[in-house]
Formats: sequence, C-alpha cells, structure tokens
Amino acid sequence: MGERPGRHQDQFSGVLIGFAAELRAAGLKVGTGDVLTYLESMTATLLDPADLVDLYWAGKATLVSRHEDAPGYDRAFRRYFLDEGAPAQGQLTLRPKSVKEAALVMPGTEPGPEGSEEERPSLGWLASNVDALKHRSFTACTPEELAALRRIMRRMRLTPPRRRTRRIKTRPAAKGTAPDLRATIRAALRTHGEPPGELFFAERKTKLRPLILILDVSGSMTDYSRHLLQFAHTARHAAARVEVFVFGTRLTRISRELTHHRVDSALDEAARAVNTWDGGTRIGESLEEFIRKWGRGGLCRGGVVVICSDGLDRGDPDALATAMERLRRLCHRIVWLNPHKGDNPDFRPSTLGMMVAAPHIDLLLSGHDLASLEELADLLPTAN
Repeated sequence: MGERPGRHQDQFSGVLIGFAAELRAAGLKVGTGDVLTYLESMTATLLDPADLVDLYWAGKATLVSRHEDAPGYDRAFRRYFLDEGAPAQGQLTLRPKSVKEAALVMPGTEPGPEGSEEERPSLGWLASNVDALKHRSFTACTPEELAALRRIMRRMRLTPPRRRTRRIKTRPAAKGTAPDLRATIRAALRTHGEPPGELFFAERKTKLRPLILILDVSGSMTDYSRHLLQFAHTARHAAARVEVFVFGTRLTRISRELTHHRVDSALDEAARAVNTWDGGTRIGESLEEFIRKWGRGGLCRGGVVVICSDGLDRGDPDALATAMERLRRLCHRIVWLNPHKGDNPDFRPSTLGMMVAAPHIDLLLSGHDLASLEELADLLPTAN
C-alpha cells in the first residue's frame, strides 16, 4: 500500500509538538496558540522544515515570550534536536548545508573537523566567529560563509529618518508645550464641564522619509553586486517607501521585481529586467536619467538617496558633477557606499568619479562587508 497523503507532514507536526512539550518540561510557558503558530510558520510559509536555522529561529520567535526564557529554550532545543539520543533524531532529516550554515549563524554552534561526525552542531552562539564573519569582505568569503551572511542579512531592517508632515497634523503626547485642546474638551465633557484634573499635550505628526537605493552593477562591482541587491531586497521590508534602481551604462528600475518574498526569485526577476550586468559604467548619465524620469516628479523629494558604486566612471565628469548637484537639491541626504573604502577611516577618493561626487555626499561608507551595511542601518534613522 502507498503511504497515506500528508503522513510526512503529520510526522513533522508530531516532532514540533514534542518539542513544545520539552519546553514545558523545562519550565517555559508555552500555550496551545503558540504551538499552532509555530506549526503554521514551519508548514504553511516559505520556511524550510529541513533547515536547522529556520527551525530554531521560528521556534524562538513564536514559543519564547520572555527574555529570561531564552537560555532555557536554547538548552531544550539542544536536548531535543542535537544531543546524543535526541528525541527528534530518526524522525527529522536535516540538510547537510543547513548544518554547516548553523555553525556560523546559530547560537553556540561549534563545528568539528570537516567531514567528521562531530561536524553536527551543538546549539549556541559563537559571537566572536559571527563578528569576525561580519567584518570579512564579501570577496574573501567562502560559499558557505556567504550563505550564512545572506541569512543574517535577511533579518536586517532599515528605518529611514522621520520628518514632520507638510500639513499641520497633531497626535497626543505624554508631555510637551502645546496643549491638546480636543482631549481637554473631551475630558471636560465627561465631568459635566468641570476642568480635567490632568493636562493634555499634542505634538506634530511625523512620517518616514522615502528611501531610494541606486546600485552599480557594472563589471567593476561584480564581487559586490549580488550582496548589495540582497541588501536592497531586505530594505524593501522597511516601513517607508523604498525604491531600487540599478545602473551600468543605463538605469533600470527594479522595485517591482524585488517585491518577491523569496530573495532568489527576486534576484532572478531583477536579472531578467537588467541588460547592463557586468558592463561599463556611466554614473553621470544614469543619475541624470533618474532625475529626469523620477526625481523631478517628487520620488526623492525629502528622501534619503543611497548610491552604491566604486566611482569608476567611463562617462563625462561634468555630467556627473551636474547630476550630483541637481540630486543634492532634490533629496534630503545622499549616502554613498564605496567598497574600496574598506575599513580605512582615512580613505580619500582616488577615482575621478568619486572626486567629482565627493562635495555632494553627506555620508561615505564602504559596503564591502556585512558590518558596514549594519552601520548604514544604524546610522540611517539619525540622518536628519
């Protein structure tokens, strides 16, 4: 007889329910609703049930409600999935690639010698290894390390700075100098006209500034293009409006292509839309096209423009200078990521394109490793 449809999924659900029981035995408060959310996240979403990293983080996000329970969760996960004679062994098959990636991105994971049975991770976070990996240039990483970096990057979130709304709109505030007359009147009506016993204040509403990413995908940026595009895919999850463009010899808008939830599908769509991969670079002409087609229409008005390029420009330097000057007048801030900057705090532009653009740049970062991209994410909310 054939195997009953859904039998594998039922067996997998049993493994996760057993893990929830293990957590309860360890003293964690895990409700039935939490377990159902965990099951749904692993069976009805794009997470991979054979991926140790997805299993760990999905459980930690859905089954741990208190910060102090995190160490207990780690110990229970280790006992249930990884230790010798763990209950999940024999019922759940993990992908070897997942195990290797876990050695870099999961808490406390210590891989043994390559090819040995000890290569199976014991759960935990080696902060020093992860920190070293974040500071390693994309060009120096192995395929396994790049896969681990992509997983870390997937959890990054960008928050653009805020600005006051053009229309004078207010919202209640805990303290301030402007009285909230509406709240005061409502409180007085509840007490039949008697003055309220507390003061009410209001503050001006704010909104997130637009974020525009313009990425160089020319031949000189080949070693960094894919990682910057994945960073752009992550940026699409920001609360603000995010637009993404790429350029080589011409400009292409790929915001729609990056709306796919799966990053590989999004990058494949972007690759089909762009015809200038690994070619020459015309930064000035590309920026001028952006300003003419989108910038003047208000796309970047009051926004933050992030340009990722090494500045190796085959175009006219005067065209680049003119475009940067116009762009500077249209947007709020210009951030430039140049991988050649690396970790050098005394970096000075040496290419003609960078020297022409430098006077119009508000913030210059490298973008050559994950740490520099995290630096951008940290500095972005304060770019006022």
